[in-house]
Amino acid sequence: MIVAGVDVGSLSAEAVIMKDGEIVAFEIITVRPLPIQSSTEAMENALAKAGLKMEDVDYCVSTGYGRDEIPFSQKTISEISCHGRGAHWCQPSVRGIIDIGGQDCKAIIVNKDGGLVDFVMNDKCAAGTGRFLEIMSKVLDVDVSDLGQMTFQSNNPLKISSRCSVFAEYETMFLLAEGKDAIDIGAGVNEAMAERAFSLAGRIELNGNIDGDVTVTGGVAKNVGVIKNLGNFFGREITGLSLDPQIMGALGAALFAQMHYDKEKE
Repeated sequence: MIVAGVDVGSLSAEAVIMKDGEIVAFEIITVRPLPIQSSTEAMENALAKAGLKMEDVDYCVSTGYGRDEIPFSQKTISEISCHGRGAHWCQPSVRGIIDIGGQDCKAIIVNKDGGLVDFVMNDKCAAGTGRFLEIMSKVLDVDVSDLGQMTFQSNNPLKISSRCSVFAEYETMFLLAEGKDAIDIGAGVNEAMAERAFSLAGRIELNGNIDGDVTVTGGVAKNVGVIKNLGNFFGREITGLSLDPQIMGALGAALFAQMHYDKEKE
């Protein structure tokens, strides 16, 4: 049995191919102008890696912002359920997931089977999202992939107090004009990002003593500085995933595809 999941977000698109319950290929691309373009390219690239064609896929589930505009999927499921299911499959001890995407942030609680228990999301401001880190990295004139290491290079992280991404940008520019070290500012940016995610988690008591591990999914999970600071706020180590955290939505979609295919066969 071959199933697939495709996740079209605001900044990236991912596809995962599974055969008989195991991942055989995945792909991550930057989004194209239209969801159908993003999903098609990501899926075709993943299928090519697996040596397969679209007609070989028995069932496909789509998720993410563009999930309703993907013609080759048989079912659509929210990215909240998909990230929860994918992260739990990857690490069964996980009960809490913080999904930090390009333009929103979600805190999710799942049960021992990976089923959704509760969630909250903040999509009204870019301050707690990957877009915030992109803006700050441009102001600091560093690649966004290098921002995370500043947490470990800094001896004096500077506080970024503005809750709004626009005001935080001005605050960062002001600190640079004052002659503050860019590394200390970058470390402060990572801490501010982690603090916002932790605050969101508190709205569903995910920052309490949940019975299981907490992990982070989405592209921001690759920022080691944010993860380090988030662990400090939680007072516990953030559990890492054995697979790329950016594919958890597409992985969850593929797992749902497997489940729905089995149900339809029955």
